[in-house]
Amino acid sequence: MQETIISICLGVGLAASVGFRVFLPLLAVSLAGHYGAIPLNSDWEWVGSNTALIVLSIATVVEILAYYIPWFDNLLDTIAIPLAAIAGTAVMVSTVANLSPVVTWALAIIAGGGTAATVKSTMGASRLTSSATTGGLANPIIATVETGTATIMSVLSVFLPFIAIIMVILLFFGLRKVYKKLFSRSSGKSI
Repeated sequence: MQETIISICLGVGLAASVGFRVFLPLLAVSLAGHYGAIPLNSDWEWVGSNTALIVLSIATVVEILAYYIPWFDNLLDTIAIPLAAIAGTAVMVSTVANLSPVVTWALAIIAGGGTAATVKSTMGASRLTSSATTGGLANPIIATVETGTATIMSVLSVFLPFIAIIMVILLFFGLRKVYKKLFSRSSGKSI
C-alpha cells in the first residue's frame, strides 16, 4: 500500500511538472527508470532505455530553447496544452504501481492529465498576459522560472514524492491566485 501511495505522489508531482515543461519530466522519468531510482510500470519499462533517453534529451533541450523565441513561445503554449494532458497521463501511468489497469488509467487521466493541463493552461494565460502587458519582454523570465520549477518538481517527485505532493498543493493555491488575478483584470476592463 505504501508503494502505491508513493507512486501516486510521484505521478502527480511529475504531472504538475509537465505543466511547466512537457519533455523535462518525461526525461526525469527516463533517467530515474534507467538508473533504477524508481520502478516503472512493466508496460512502460522502455522509457528507461537508451533510445528513450536520447530522444527525450533532445526534445527537452529543443523545448526549453523554443520558449525563448519571442512570438513562438505563445504559439508553443497553444500546442503544449493538449500535449501536457497526454504527457501528464503518460507519466502517471508509467509510475503508478500495484493498481488494476482500470484504476491506473482513470487516475492517470484525471489526476495526471488534469493536473498537467491545469498548470499548462494557467502558465499559457500568464505568458499571454505578459506578452500583452510587456510586449513579450518578461517572457524569457517566465520561461526561466517555468524551466526551473519543472526541474525542481521533477527532482522532488523522483526523490521526495511526499514533499512533491505538498508542493503540488501549494502550487495549485498559487495558480488559483494567479488565475483569479488574471480574470479580475480582464473582467474589470470589459465593464
